[in-house]
Amino acid sequence: MAEKSPIIISGGGIGGMAAAMVLAKDGHAVTVLEQATEFGEIGAGIQLGPNIFKMFEYLGLTDVINKVVFFPEGLGMNDVRTGEKVIRVPLGDVARAVYGFPYGVIYRADLHQVFLDACRALPNATLRTNARVESYEQSADGVRVHLAGGEVVEGQALIAADGMWSKIREAVVGDGKPRVSGHIAYRAVLKREDVSEHLWSNDVTLWGGEKTHLVHYPLRRGELFNMVAVFHSNKYDEGWNTFGDTTELNERFAEACPQVKELLAKIETWKMWVLCDREPVKNWTDRRVTLLGDAAHPMLQYLAQGAGQAIEDAVVLREALRFTKGDIQDAFQKYQKARYLRTGRVQLTARFYGDIYHASGVQRELRNLMFQGGKESAGFAGLKWMYDGIEPSKLFQ
Repeated sequence: MAEKSPIIISGGGIGGMAAAMVLAKDGHAVTVLEQATEFGEIGAGIQLGPNIFKMFEYLGLTDVINKVVFFPEGLGMNDVRTGEKVIRVPLGDVARAVYGFPYGVIYRADLHQVFLDACRALPNATLRTNARVESYEQSADGVRVHLAGGEVVEGQALIAADGMWSKIREAVVGDGKPRVSGHIAYRAVLKREDVSEHLWSNDVTLWGGEKTHLVHYPLRRGELFNMVAVFHSNKYDEGWNTFGDTTELNERFAEACPQVKELLAKIETWKMWVLCDREPVKNWTDRRVTLLGDAAHPMLQYLAQGAGQAIEDAVVLREALRFTKGDIQDAFQKYQKARYLRTGRVQLTARFYGDIYHASGVQRELRNLMFQGGKESAGFAGLKWMYDGIEPSKLFQ
């Protein structure tokens, strides 16, 4: 096999594009295989912690990200039934003072576009659509990836960034279907002019209640307003783009305070997805094949770290390849060893925060006590270990 054969990446989402960008910038030939007819992301908002902005700075993306991100003034939580404030943490200068980097929110499609544009500007990055990976095989010096339709793509390695329902994960890890959390999320985005002044907030605001919560925040420099409503449900649908049942949504929030009900009434059509994750695993690599992002460590959205951890994955993978001087198998082993405990901790902590947000009774009292304790809120509710991020230059010393 030719020495310059590409590193193949299955999946052209945020994680796949981040990996393609960092590896192509280092001189590797990269081929991205995306099963959809075009590259893109679901239109929804995501939060970006200081650890992710640290990666943007490392990757030279800070200026372009700052053009499309919104920097909220605070991070707050209210009781969904009574409307009372549970806690509010100021952001802006506070986040920068604690971590050296800000806290922001961004339209998922805008973040994806940043990486897509960067990849398109690199001559050694090949981006393909309508390329669904069905299977692969590997030898001592390369991989052969079989696409739907019969085409075979050859490369020196395969990185699976193909998401929660990764076929490649099943071949590498073999742990079956994702774990269904029993929580369902409805999401919608409004234009600024469609949100009344008394409902608008420049904060990331979460209204938490028994088995329900609503979170909202501005997007695109304040031009849009993102809302996500989450509640416990037995429904199950694989994917992100299913239309939701507003009757069930309204039933779940029947006892919410007037402001929450007014916000929910602003939306006529919601898109829904069932929240799933998996148990953390120590090994997600098989010789020349490794997993990245949700394929490796899918997590519930309660810490808003899914995209961020995928970007960190891409950075660590780059550093591992640099350290091993391009030895694929050694690099993939070092990459997963550097990542599995951190990503596993995020996976498990996200589950815990889901319980916290939806707490009732004694759990609710303990939640309020934890968030109002002073020390915890100053460190963003005990998440300093996460928001401090990683130090790429110190990973493989």
